[in-house]
Amino acid sequence: MLAHLIRSATVVDGTGAPAYRADLGIGGDGRIAVIAPPGQVTEPARTTEDATGLVLAPGFVDPHTHYDAQLFWDPYATPSLNHGVTTVAGGNCGFTLAPLNPARPDDADYTRRMMSRVEGMSLVALEQGAPWSWHTFGEYLDALDGRIAVNAGFMVGHCALRRYVMGPEAVGGTPTAAQLDAMVALLHDAMDAGAWGLSTTQSSTHSDGDGMPVPSRHARPDELLALSTAVGEHEGTQLEAIVAGCLDQFGDDEIDLLVEMSAAAGRPLNWNVLTIDASVPERAPRQLVPSERARKAGGRIVALTMPILTPMNMSLGTFCALNLIPGWGEILSLPVPERIAKLRDPATRAEMLRRADSKEAGVFRRLANFGRYVVGDTYTAENEGLTGRVVRDLAAERGQDPFGCLVEICANDDLRTVLWPMPTDNDPDSWALRAETWQHEDVLLGGSDAGAHLDRMCGAPYTTRFLGDCLRGRKLVGLEHAVKMLTDDPAKLFGLRGRGRIAVGHHADLVLFDPERIDAGPATLVHDLPGDSPRLDAKAIGIVSVRVNGVETIRNDEVTGAVPGIVLRSGRDTRTVSTR
Repeated sequence: MLAHLIRSATVVDGTGAPAYRADLGIGGDGRIAVIAPPGQVTEPARTTEDATGLVLAPGFVDPHTHYDAQLFWDPYATPSLNHGVTTVAGGNCGFTLAPLNPARPDDADYTRRMMSRVEGMSLVALEQGAPWSWHTFGEYLDALDGRIAVNAGFMVGHCALRRYVMGPEAVGGTPTAAQLDAMVALLHDAMDAGAWGLSTTQSSTHSDGDGMPVPSRHARPDELLALSTAVGEHEGTQLEAIVAGCLDQFGDDEIDLLVEMSAAAGRPLNWNVLTIDASVPERAPRQLVPSERARKAGGRIVALTMPILTPMNMSLGTFCALNLIPGWGEILSLPVPERIAKLRDPATRAEMLRRADSKEAGVFRRLANFGRYVVGDTYTAENEGLTGRVVRDLAAERGQDPFGCLVEICANDDLRTVLWPMPTDNDPDSWALRAETWQHEDVLLGGSDAGAHLDRMCGAPYTTRFLGDCLRGRKLVGLEHAVKMLTDDPAKLFGLRGRGRIAVGHHADLVLFDPERIDAGPATLVHDLPGDSPRLDAKAIGIVSVRVNGVETIRNDEVTGAVPGIVLRSGRDTRTVSTR
């Protein structure tokens, strides 16, 4: 007997092939047991549903998340699961919660403070929401097994490896030969336990809880190549790396490093995020140079790029992307009264704007157009009625320059004002350039950062928003190809076994949605993290049902309470995607 039968669905199978109508039966083992023309499945089923007019697609695969901690207090990985994501890749950017050295209990506190600073996670939620009961990477995976609603695989973070072996010397230190051997051995242990491979960061924007460069930023190329070589000795593994040039344009030495890492491992390396903007037409070609060179060197480098514009709010009161503009961090980290005094100084503002518009600011230059900011939440009578207003208009009314106007608004709120910059790359030329770039063999959709920067951005709904745009908006990509980009393409990159397509014998990770309605609602601030900490959430529109391993986890945007997801372990659940 079938566990469940879906009748008369429009099946978009993930391969890019034309859609077709069919009945689909799920077996008791959580796999797809039968696909047949409507009315031709004769085997009885415990439950059935009519999917006439609905699209049935494989579960979406998000290749870049930071759900490493959130899954302990939110096994449903919301809102990603609501938006059809059934498999998430975590442990990215060099940051993981394991391994932790049992001889140094304080390492857990260091890790929590680093994750809070660099990935925008609530420190209270990290302290109260996760058990921190593990030391080895395998123990961390075991702590998640059997209690999650999504399928989740994890890279092991370079920062954790360095901290485990070198302790406080991981920041600023160079490992001895023995310490490097110990790091490599620790990485082998993690991959033996199921880690998907190594993630690392060399990005100048990544600082720990003490404001110092995170441990992996102190690694030299020989260390990175030794660890990359170890990755190539395990089945079903990958590399993920972030360097400073990911945000704008790679330097020659960064290209050399990424190519050498991928070639040394004989494994794909992915990075994020490729920002596409028609006003900077030279960026995308430069960012794809590593991909071209890697293929010649026996590697493969894949750029992740988002198919939507993800709003990110800003604040002069708390750490955000504005702090990453050269010279701004020192001012924005001052005590609030001193910060306000500095910001009100015209000479200081002029110097800040000069630095923000300089070449060294890279992609953060786009944040310096303060006339395009929209005022969000305000907190005082002086700012009453400003929510939703554009700073450019307010500045004109007040006879001020936009940045000076913005500073005064924020100062009235003791810098608590929420600010939303309007995107500068929402023009037809930029969208045409995106559509063209998506066709490149080494460009993959992703980079949501779901689980991170929780009160600043909400990238998780990119799946539903992209499909809605493809069906009823710009229509840059047809439905079948759009689904392939969200399912089979990332599944193939990671070598996922039996996932990413609708086919008999594959795991029944399925999304059933209404093509007339599929979309995402606006991001709204909710307080549902441990300690009542805030995060941005967005409702899924038009998602009728989400199934993970055959079991329904979402029905009409509500979680069912089932936790059928599994921790995906390298080798067992992934096959090797060799570059050689």
